[in-house]
Amino acid sequence: MTTEPSVPRQQPPAADPAGVRGTVRAVPAYPFTPIDVPIKLDQNESPYDFPADLKVLATERMLARPWNRYPDLHADRLRARIAAFEDWDPAGVVVTPGSNVLIKLLTELAGIGQTVLTVSPTFSVYTLEAQLLGAKLVQVPLNPDFSLPVEGLKAALRENPPGVLYVTQPHAPTGFVDTGAAVREVVEAAGDWVVVLDEAYHQYSGTDDRDLVREGENRLSLRTFSKAWGLAGLRLGYALTSPRLAAHLRKLVPAFNVGVLAEAALEVALEHPGYVLERVEEVRRERGRILAALQDHPTWQVLPSQSNFYLLRTPDAEAAYQYLLTQGIVVRRQDRLPGLAGCLRVAVGTPAENDALIAAARAFR
Repeated sequence: MTTEPSVPRQQPPAADPAGVRGTVRAVPAYPFTPIDVPIKLDQNESPYDFPADLKVLATERMLARPWNRYPDLHADRLRARIAAFEDWDPAGVVVTPGSNVLIKLLTELAGIGQTVLTVSPTFSVYTLEAQLLGAKLVQVPLNPDFSLPVEGLKAALRENPPGVLYVTQPHAPTGFVDTGAAVREVVEAAGDWVVVLDEAYHQYSGTDDRDLVREGENRLSLRTFSKAWGLAGLRLGYALTSPRLAAHLRKLVPAFNVGVLAEAALEVALEHPGYVLERVEEVRRERGRILAALQDHPTWQVLPSQSNFYLLRTPDAEAAYQYLLTQGIVVRRQDRLPGLAGCLRVAVGTPAENDALIAAARAFR
């Protein structure tokens, strides 16, 4: 007697738990797939690691501290050091594991039904967090030259319930820097909105909006140790704002959220900021060299930037992206974003990495 092999019963697709909000179910996850190639120019990181001698100092300091005890409730000692470095009131400093966490908290601060206002294209985390929370997301297209749409933003501020306004200088993903007058006009039109001046890349442009932030209790400068400081692996960001707004933000920050390793490394970095200045100057020099080398490319257009990255506009972003992968170089596609057809975003690397990128671009046909 023979028997037919049993056929596995088809299971219906698993349903999401009823407790998962519809806004969470509807939003795709953050779009990033790591690719293992020799030259990594896709995440706007510093091409230079934290100096080895400073790593030793940070490790020694960490080893001297107890690991069985929780760190400071709100990174209080680190906040004081950041405040001294930035010439800021310690009560107005908020520290979190990466500035992305601060963006999440700022969205929660506004709340469901409130408005998150930004431009388009923009840093994807602004829009992602707004969609996850179910906030009202309003985006105003950048001008064709990537400058702020001042009148469009002012109209959106008038027409929508107050929430959070994001102004990014230098802008991501274009690297454009607006005039101080344009930024001020938008900020002053915001009234009671929470105004976030995202300055993640400000060292590369030489811009600094701290004075503008000081003029209003509802204004905030968003900064990070992930870019110019070369500490992306430690995940530390911070806000400079008024003590009143900082106190509300700290209600949302998880307790004991900065560990002893990150705290020790940041203390050492703040005691030795000279390495940052040297590396920023190196990146600026390399940025200028790359832009000059590629300005006469027959089919790729390199766009001006004042950040540690730049845009390459190509006839076919997919083909250019795949070609660079064959050369051992990974960059970031931006061609699906409004106004960035054909564009790739490329971080400034080490001189050797930039040489490889330039050579690959010149050889592309």
